[in-house]
Amino acid sequence: MNPTTASSPAPDTHTACRLDLALVIPTFNERGNIAELIRRLDLTLQGLHWEAIFVDDDSPDGTADLVRSFARRDTRIRVIQRIGRRGLASACTEGILSSSAEVVGVMDADLQHDETILPQMLDRLRREVLDIVIGTRNAVGGSMGDFASHRVLLSRLGHKLSRAVCSCDLSDPMSGYFLVTRSFFTEVVHNLQGTGFKILVDIFASSPRPVRFGEVGYCFRTRQHGASKLDVNTGVEYLFLVLNKFLGATIPARFVMFSLVGAIGIATHLLALTTLLYGVHENFFVAQALATYVAMTGNFFINNMVTYRDRSLRGGRLVTGLASFWIACSFGAWANVTFAHVLLVEGHPWYLAGLAGIIISSVWNYSISNLFTWQKKRDDSFVIEPIEADLLQTDTLD
Repeated sequence: MNPTTASSPAPDTHTACRLDLALVIPTFNERGNIAELIRRLDLTLQGLHWEAIFVDDDSPDGTADLVRSFARRDTRIRVIQRIGRRGLASACTEGILSSSAEVVGVMDADLQHDETILPQMLDRLRREVLDIVIGTRNAVGGSMGDFASHRVLLSRLGHKLSRAVCSCDLSDPMSGYFLVTRSFFTEVVHNLQGTGFKILVDIFASSPRPVRFGEVGYCFRTRQHGASKLDVNTGVEYLFLVLNKFLGATIPARFVMFSLVGAIGIATHLLALTTLLYGVHENFFVAQALATYVAMTGNFFINNMVTYRDRSLRGGRLVTGLASFWIACSFGAWANVTFAHVLLVEGHPWYLAGLAGIIISSVWNYSISNLFTWQKKRDDSFVIEPIEADLLQTDTLD
């Protein structure tokens, strides 16, 4: 036998068809919409080689299991079930990176995005050689449908805020419906903040060059099954995404949120102290101690709901988390007072000494809370959050 022939690889008989389009569909408790969405995609995308990648954040309603049952019968359907990590932006990133398609789309599973415009979006992306095409509710052919008035207001506010960080005027920057080329996504992926529930502005603000984009209007539909994920937290996360990009990612958005919650804690502390002193006529030192822990407790629960929404503690972990937060903030308060006192003794103005003490305690509380109270699991994120990693590297705490 010829050794050269024997060592030659066998010809590849399993060459797959090149994908025209991959759709990444983040899900959380969307079981009631899955079957209908797959049926509509099958009708709309006839003649195209496509796949749908459902990225499920471990939905308790069994969304991932249902998608898996479809995947057994249809190789175009895939599911990524994420355990211990949450967030639409990171789900989109994980889904996009899992596909080999040159064009990848992002859409919701709630049937509110009009799937019939997908061929038009794909055609425009190719024909005009664009980086991204956005499904918009605010351009020609688009409509908010029966959008609630407060959500329309939030969308308009998002439009105005996006101008601060995007070098172009997007008609619908809060849209979660778009197609993007893999080559362009590769350009921006390492600069993405990767947190929260809005990724489009993050993509535009992370681009090192002007983005070639187009828009296709569609009418936003009314949700039939499940509950909307848009709430106050989503708006807060969007605000700090814009703020972080505006500041050039020099200050972690999570740290800014943590500090603002701390400011709320100061107001809570003063209110509790006033009530205990003048309402209950408690001794000052007892009132001060009680007010301190009332403020700490309030800060803990707000941070758990907003700042660390993607790592929120539940059940028994809520109790241990509160205890560790109390300890962290107690040491932070001690560091605040000690450092401020030293500066004051050295002759620095009282207001500078006080501000320096606040900064020291804020960084301490944030870093220790990251490390112990809301510690990031080893697999907590598919993509490291660069803005958070920078601060933690500086503090050498993670």
